[in-house]
Amino acid sequence: MITFRPATVEDSPAIAELYQMAAGGVADYVWSMLAEPGETLLDVGARRFAREGEDFSYQHCTMAEQDGAVLGMVHAYPMFEIMDVDDDMDPVLRPYCDLESAPGLYIAGIACYPVARGKGVGTQLLELVRQRARRDNLPELSLIAFEQNTGSVRLYEREKFDIVRRRAIVAHELIQYTGDALLMVASL
Repeated sequence: MITFRPATVEDSPAIAELYQMAAGGVADYVWSMLAEPGETLLDVGARRFAREGEDFSYQHCTMAEQDGAVLGMVHAYPMFEIMDVDDDMDPVLRPYCDLESAPGLYIAGIACYPVARGKGVGTQLLELVRQRARRDNLPELSLIAFEQNTGSVRLYEREKFDIVRRRAIVAHELIQYTGDALLMVASL
């Protein structure tokens, strides 16, 4: 039986690994700039998710597991205002900042390990996030998807997300996708 629970700080390494899968290289790009000497990218991600009181924290994650083994996670936090984007912003990150939507619950990452894919875990995680947004009286869910990740885009469309804006991905050796990044929104 698949169960769901709030993440703990001990989940930070698994959260980082799953977030890395979901982020298509964008997390790797950010983490590469934050790495201390001797730290791997996943070490940086785990360190960041182990923090408290931040948007990128285990405190905003829900874990899916079966028989004590983690199957997947969703990372979502309330977004009440959109970040100002200026000319000095990192050009690789700018498209993603241009795709923010507020107010609402922003799904920063959702991923399952390969063994759990196609078994409804992602759909169940999305439903938990939807319930949380309704409970918190937030008007929408939003996320950024890569148009080339057609399986994810189809899942989000089945879950009533619409593409409302798109931005061209800036090529970088760590970014796995080309084409467009998509802002997808589901009204509640």
